[in-house]
Amino acid sequence: MTENAYLQAIANAVIDGEAEDAAEATKAALEANVDPLEILNKGLMDGAEEVGKRFERNEYFLPELMLAGRALKGAMEVVKPVLLEKYSGGESKVKGKVVSATVQTDIHDIGKNIVSSMLTAAGFEVTDLGVDVPIKSIIDKAEEIDAKIIALSALLTTSMPFMKDLIKLLEARGIREKYIVLVGGASVTADWAKAIGSDGTARNAADAVKLAREKIGA
Repeated sequence: MTENAYLQAIANAVIDGEAEDAAEATKAALEANVDPLEILNKGLMDGAEEVGKRFERNEYFLPELMLAGRALKGAMEVVKPVLLEKYSGGESKVKGKVVSATVQTDIHDIGKNIVSSMLTAAGFEVTDLGVDVPIKSIIDKAEEIDAKIIALSALLTTSMPFMKDLIKLLEARGIREKYIVLVGGASVTADWAKAIGSDGTARNAADAVKLAREKIGA
């Protein structure tokens, strides 16, 4: 099999929501010496993006999203240790603390999980709060652990306004300048990110890491 064939098999397993197939395809790719970063970006991410597109076109619904999420999780459990070993660089110094979360009323975590794993591999200390997280809880955790970055995710357009609400709450508390607020999700655009006063968005997980490094000066 070619490298592209391994990556396509991983993407297809995510799209089809087949957790066992996704894990096995990931193992096979690693055994064939496919770079774990390629597995993440061109296998898992491509599959996740296609799932998101099908959801937007009303071809996929909540059950399909949940199955895809499980498939992604299974594959991530296989590739994450290899990814961390290869790309963490053995650095003991943490580049910065990150609080990541899918905002309230949204239970989609595919993209968030990928970005969190990439940030961890890049040397950030990530506290992932999960899905459907109230904005107050996100801020409280950031304050508690002295985070530098708050990374917000939302797939649903109806959930995206909570990103703006979080920034407003930071401003109301007088602590907006303490945090780099990054936003992401299938419907999040650069214009939206700018309009709500965030510090930026990225097209994919790799670009999210670059943006985080740039903003934090790491």
